[in-house]
Amino acid sequence: MSKKIASVMTDLFEDVEFTSPKEELEKAGHEVVTIGFEAGETVEGKKGEASVTIDKGIDDVSPDEFDALLIPGGYSPDKLRKDERFLAFTKAFADSQKPIFTICHGPQLMINAEIVKGRDITAVKQVQVDLRNAGANVKDEEVVIDDSGIISSRTPDDLPAFNEAIVKALDK
Repeated sequence: MSKKIASVMTDLFEDVEFTSPKEELEKAGHEVVTIGFEAGETVEGKKGEASVTIDKGIDDVSPDEFDALLIPGGYSPDKLRKDERFLAFTKAFADSQKPIFTICHGPQLMINAEIVKGRDITAVKQVQVDLRNAGANVKDEEVVIDDSGIISSRTPDDLPAFNEAIVKALDK
């Protein structure tokens, strides 16, 4: 059954951490909707390999419209985490135990949304310290799957395992 996945992002997202999961999710028959500050805005990946037109502005969506949340890494999560709307959007997925897929710096948004305490999670090395300080159970593994539905990975090198895990989670 096809699922609808929200992907929150702005400029300087990690190109392949969005394009690779999106491709695999779409190949499996799911829909990925990009959500940013404003619909129609074009955001650029930090490596200049991907340019994405935002489908919906954060003010135009509700977490109820989606089955899962994808948070790509790069500098995008750091920019989003200072905006209460993105924090509330992210927290709503955790509160309703909908899957959250995050990689690299993605968990920075989750830390500010205060949803990582007691969760098994991973991230890029420099964010692992922040996760620990926020009360998460940090694991240094290519894919970490928490009982709450959070699936996390560390870096682009982990994408094959991450993509496989997120597609499998949506098949349940």
